[in-house]
Amino acid sequence: MKSKGLYIQMFSIHGLIRSENMQLGFDADTGGQIKYVIELCNALSKMKAVERVDLFTRLISDKKVSDDYSNSEEIVNDKFRINRIQCGGRKYIRKELLWPHLDEFVNKTIKYIKKEKRVPDVVHGHYADGGYVAKELSNIFNIPFVFTGHSLGRIKKEKLLNDGLREQDILKHYKINKRIEAEEAVLEKTDLVVTSTTQEVEKQYELYTNYKNARYKVIPPGIDLTKFFPYYDTALSEQEDSEELKFANSSILRELDHFFQFPEKPLILALCRPEKRKNIEGLIKAYGEDFDLQAIANLAIYAGIRKDIEKKEDNEREVLTQMLLLMDKYNLYGKMAIPKKHDFEFEVPELYRIAAKKGGVFVNAALTEPFGITLLESSATGLPLVSTNDGGPNDIIKNCKSGILIDPSSTSEISEAVKKILVHEDLWNKYSRNGILKTREYYSWDSHVESYLTQIKDITKKPDSTDRISVKGNTRIGKRLTDIEHLLVTDIDNTLLGGEKDDIQYLMKLLKENEGDTGFAVASGRSLDSIKKVLKDNNVISPDIIISSVGSEIHYGSEYYYDKGWESHISKQWKPEKIIEVLKGLDFLEFQPDDAQKKYKISCIMEPVKDYQSIIHNKLNYNGLRYNLIYSHNKYLDILPYRASKGKALKYLSYKWNIALRNIITCGDSGNDEEMLRGDTSAVVVGNYSSELEKLKHSRRIFFSQKKYASGIIDGINHYKIFDKINKKEGFHGNTK
Repeated sequence: MKSKGLYIQMFSIHGLIRSENMQLGFDADTGGQIKYVIELCNALSKMKAVERVDLFTRLISDKKVSDDYSNSEEIVNDKFRINRIQCGGRKYIRKELLWPHLDEFVNKTIKYIKKEKRVPDVVHGHYADGGYVAKELSNIFNIPFVFTGHSLGRIKKEKLLNDGLREQDILKHYKINKRIEAEEAVLEKTDLVVTSTTQEVEKQYELYTNYKNARYKVIPPGIDLTKFFPYYDTALSEQEDSEELKFANSSILRELDHFFQFPEKPLILALCRPEKRKNIEGLIKAYGEDFDLQAIANLAIYAGIRKDIEKKEDNEREVLTQMLLLMDKYNLYGKMAIPKKHDFEFEVPELYRIAAKKGGVFVNAALTEPFGITLLESSATGLPLVSTNDGGPNDIIKNCKSGILIDPSSTSEISEAVKKILVHEDLWNKYSRNGILKTREYYSWDSHVESYLTQIKDITKKPDSTDRISVKGNTRIGKRLTDIEHLLVTDIDNTLLGGEKDDIQYLMKLLKENEGDTGFAVASGRSLDSIKKVLKDNNVISPDIIISSVGSEIHYGSEYYYDKGWESHISKQWKPEKIIEVLKGLDFLEFQPDDAQKKYKISCIMEPVKDYQSIIHNKLNYNGLRYNLIYSHNKYLDILPYRASKGKALKYLSYKWNIALRNIITCGDSGNDEEMLRGDTSAVVVGNYSSELEKLKHSRRIFFSQKKYASGIIDGINHYKIFDKINKKEGFHGNTK
């Protein structure tokens, strides 16, 4: 069935994101990118070519932040919604601490896609963490993947080192190497990197090994011109929100009056997060060292949102404290304002207009600036600029001609540029007029999304069809697993294989006839390579899912996509070296060769003596180790993470892909199949089963077939009436050998 248009999924993971009253400046994770993502989604949702936009972020339920972030769904308009997914608990944590939980986020997004029965046409990740999630979904569903970095790890690491931080502290606090590793992987796999400036491409992405693997498109962001209208436009101020705007105006002026001795002076305005790279210190020094500038104008710095400096993160606390110390050092009382909060919905646009009405200047003295959305906002209202000559401001000033670029390391250059605009009325008017007109020419959201959608069409085939295949040309296992409702899971040795070849081929025929609704999986103690070889040798069709190494690994499709979410889940408290050390002195336990050992499986040989397992349990428990023992065929002992087994892997797959356990047929013959045979699945024990399974004979929902090997599997399928076609087959009764 044809879709009505593009379905786009966006990912901005950290969680403090909502469609209105955005808390920009709350902390280091709540910068201009939040506004960018929300306004991009809003603009896309207004396009006819787009059917739906979903923005995925983390669900947070924490008294420290608004209840808005605990709502699992926020309907923004009829085509745009924000979906919040819980991962890594419910408390708010900074984005650097989310890395161990991103695979959980991927899994729950897959579950959401399965539930909605709609695979997106495009996934777009923002920042490295959002890029990681989008990359994983792109791999599993074979859909185009777009990435916007906003800021990059290599640049941040270099800047922090230059600031004097020790590398080991950077690694510990910012997890910077993990971020850089993720960005490299993203650049290797992405179909398109959207950047705001050419500087990002040429000076930032070029530092990455996989720089040349990616395709780049510079698409400057737009701004909401209904909010950032000119300071003199009284007609627009009579709009629906006019009372809110009037209140915001009054509130700001009242707050500033508390700080200033002469509030009528022109206003030098800065608006940024309290980060070292924003160079607030340099701006205050420039103002504090220039007495002429102090005589001409007041200085107002809105540095994030705060209640108590002591409760801020270390780096933010340091910047805010330094602001107070410099204010005192230069005796700027009555001349400098440092308000504690500001509302971004109404107060920030009014701030620019108030500064413009006072004949002021907006200053961005950041040492590094990837783009600089505040420069566009201030220009659109008619407030002239003095800005750093780094990064995005170069493009903005070139296009808008609304101010002066300066070297942010030179305090005298900052102050001289500000004075030049303040004292020359003709220059102020020129920059003000240019800003108002040129932002509307170069930086509208309409032009942004038109360019964006043109690029999306270039990286997709048949964007209006559910049959679209990505230019990557990989398999579509994610789409397949989204469609199926049933799953046949079978052990390999002595269950699927071991009997008549005709029975195996008949089973394969049944699976092919019903592949639209039923998936095929194998679960074995063998390694992945061994499974691939034995299935090929016996002409078994490629499984949709392979559970290998007794349930410690999961792979998908003919590309054998590795399930990192499962690894993340089972790795908790897994200490293989310690387990081997504790058990190596037992003379009845023989560790198998290195090629039989896996990252999450320790393989041994042990005779079936009654007390041996009890001895192992006692030794491992005494040493506080978590594990799972699997004994099979009266010979093989596998030690796994306590969360790993064939049965636990099945429950995980049931949850992740939203396949009811009762719709999963599990087939086995030995002790290492026991856990996946128990429970709520439709279980089949083939006739040639090991004596270890005798105890399951009276268990609920376990069918003991009289027929052996693949014939027993078919007998079980008939028993549970999973395939209607099977029941219509005439003359087949399976092999009873």
